[in-house]
Amino acid sequence: MTASDGGIEGPSDRVPHPRNYGTFSRLLGYYVREQNTLPFHTAIHKISMMPADRIGLADRGRITIGAIADIAVLDPATIIDKATFDDPHQYAEGAHHVFVAGEAVLLNGEMTGARPGTVLRSTDYGN
Repeated sequence: MTASDGGIEGPSDRVPHPRNYGTFSRLLGYYVREQNTLPFHTAIHKISMMPADRIGLADRGRITIGAIADIAVLDPATIIDKATFDDPHQYAEGAHHVFVAGEAVLLNGEMTGARPGTVLRSTDYGN
């Protein structure tokens, strides 16, 4: 599985770890596309369905009838992290649209201002 303990942070004077801005984009852009360490579909599985299944979130991490629509529309040819230790406040590139619980939070590369996400705990799912 691929995961990050990085937090959600907007641009500020703080100097966070670059993973806060690009863990998954780094996996897909650098390790999948540039280094060819694993296939794209395997990486997507490692950041979506595999962790959801691991903690018992049967309605997440997959596109199927009845599942929560958390969907990212990415360009495999351009997805890449941009954050560095010297300049960590840089958003990743190559994501066109992101939907959280079916609501657009990124459309055509622009944030919509919507914040439909919730904290998920495996205990909420009977685990």
